[in-house]
Amino acid sequence: MSAMDMSKCAACGKGGDGLKACVDCKLVKYCNVTCQKAHRPKHQKECKIRASKIFHEALFKTPPPNEDCPICYLRLPLCESDKQYKSCCGKMICTGCGYADVIARRSAEGICPFCRTPAPTSEEGAVQRLRTRIEAGDAIAMHNLGCQYRRGRVVPQDSNKALELWRRAAKLVCDESHTNLAESYALGEIVEKDVKKAKYHWELAAMGGNVVARYNLGVFEAEAGNMNRALKHFMISSGCGCDDSLKEIQKGFSDGHATKDDFEKALRAHKESKDEMQSDQRDAARQYVQRTRLYH
Repeated sequence: MSAMDMSKCAACGKGGDGLKACVDCKLVKYCNVTCQKAHRPKHQKECKIRASKIFHEALFKTPPPNEDCPICYLRLPLCESDKQYKSCCGKMICTGCGYADVIARRSAEGICPFCRTPAPTSEEGAVQRLRTRIEAGDAIAMHNLGCQYRRGRVVPQDSNKALELWRRAAKLVCDESHTNLAESYALGEIVEKDVKKAKYHWELAAMGGNVVARYNLGVFEAEAGNMNRALKHFMISSGCGCDDSLKEIQKGFSDGHATKDDFEKALRAHKESKDEMQSDQRDAARQYVQRTRLYH
């Protein structure tokens, strides 16, 4: 259809301000659901082609960088062990800021460095804080409580409850929940194995900037023999700081699936991303955590 047709209903030809575009392809508009259903036989093929193209463009678009730590304003690390979720205020901070006052002996361990709220005194209290955050619509709290139900820690083990919370969080664009759902479908754990659904959730997580999901998609495509698509995924995730993706590009260069230019470009982008997430304070926090583990 031409651009002028967008001013009229594709089914009945009427114009007006109340027309709504097709959700999938954005190519046509309709008066209402009745007109949309009537036009579906003529539009369905074109719609699928256009929708697939839109999704493909979105999938391989460079995602936004991971958020900054709200205290030091450096990009949050990729590794989960290098960041902390604070259920008191709902903030995700880096461990560098999380342990800075403790290392400097300015405060006791457990005081939130952002809102200064003491940590819960019991595991039950920590779960209650998650529930409070969930009431406020906090997707990360939903995800974390879902993980608690999956493992059966503090709360009774309940896979159905875990799935329910992950799906709620995923609808609120929680990449970690999309990744957990993808892994559940890929492995056939707590849900029936479904490779298509696994890929779908990895794709949504990857578009949100989750490098683990992006790396898994690269592996998935490589195993299917789609080396060009695999390389695209590895290039994006290595540029976000993913070590495993950089190794895959190096391997691809050796095997002839990636060019020298691809590998050099990936090396530069990977280093730049790593540098943006690095600081002396974060290094000190890692050393502190390692020392405390040795004595416990």
